[in-house]
Amino acid sequence: MRVLSLNVGLCQRLRAGERSVLSGIGKRPVAGPVAVRRLGLGGDEQADLSVHGGLDKAVYAYPASHYPFWQAERRARGVGLLGEDLPPGFMGENLTVDGLLEHEVFVGDRLHFPDCVLRITAPREPCYKFNVVMGFVQAGRTMAQTGHCGYYLAVDQPGTIAAGQSAWLQPGQRALSIAQAIAGKWAKHAR
Repeated sequence: MRVLSLNVGLCQRLRAGERSVLSGIGKRPVAGPVAVRRLGLGGDEQADLSVHGGLDKAVYAYPASHYPFWQAERRARGVGLLGEDLPPGFMGENLTVDGLLEHEVFVGDRLHFPDCVLRITAPREPCYKFNVVMGFVQAGRTMAQTGHCGYYLAVDQPGTIAAGQSAWLQPGQRALSIAQAIAGKWAKHAR
């Protein structure tokens, strides 16, 4: 797996209908190495620590191969422009990655980067703020149904990380893949 883009952002106000809410979903690519701490990347914030952030959700990784799907979804709903490329970080991810899709990684797997170690902990469960950013009300539902959710990472060994770095995967128990985890959570919500 390789980091194509490293993305961070500070919390900002987001218009959600008639109200304004604080959100850390807006991430932008940064150059150079960034500190990886137990609670996340240097220069990055999360607004609602009950669902994002904390020790088990310190870093969010998202496969770049899902971006064309979302561009097509937005175009089909008249939200995105023809030929529009969504920028890295648009999904709210810290790491835009090449490789390791949701069905290939399991809760407990560890990613060894040159200067830090991250452990896969859970799939992302989209909230209404994701719908706002994507520009259509069913975006979160679509993410859960397709399994194009990415995954959260805990920091097992702090250090630094940079775009362009690769990681090798150390398998954990391999009992529950991220794809299985999001499918199971979605099945509970659908009942």
